[in-house]
Amino acid sequence: MSVDSDFDALFAAAGRVQPLAYAPYSHFKVGAAILADDGAIYAGCNVENAAYPVGACAEAGAISAMIAGGSQRIVAILVMGEGEALVTPCGACRQRIREFANPDTPVAIAGPSGIRQRFSLAELLPASFGPDNLRR
Repeated sequence: MSVDSDFDALFAAAGRVQPLAYAPYSHFKVGAAILADDGAIYAGCNVENAAYPVGACAEAGAISAMIAGGSQRIVAILVMGEGEALVTPCGACRQRIREFANPDTPVAIAGPSGIRQRFSLAELLPASFGPDNLRR
């Protein structure tokens, strides 16, 4: 697969789950899809909670699905949000992604009509702390 076809598949997967997001408070639905190192695609959507800090981001859901599916590494990730502004991963999700991805991993940011911008994880989380920092 080419990078563009990978992102087409991620866009389709994120687009399928975004409408399923549970967002009764913010009404802001987000979908995310991961391409894992084994070629599988895993998707997740945000799930809010009346106690705001305990909600879950779409990226966290996709990562959980990836781990539950038996994959360990993120090759690429796409995040789909609503509105005109770029919906990039929050700081906590950038760190979650870093746990399973390399600094050069592509992160695509999309809206309903397509991909708006691509970043490397290093651009979103420069000089990051990751698993390599703890290996001896």
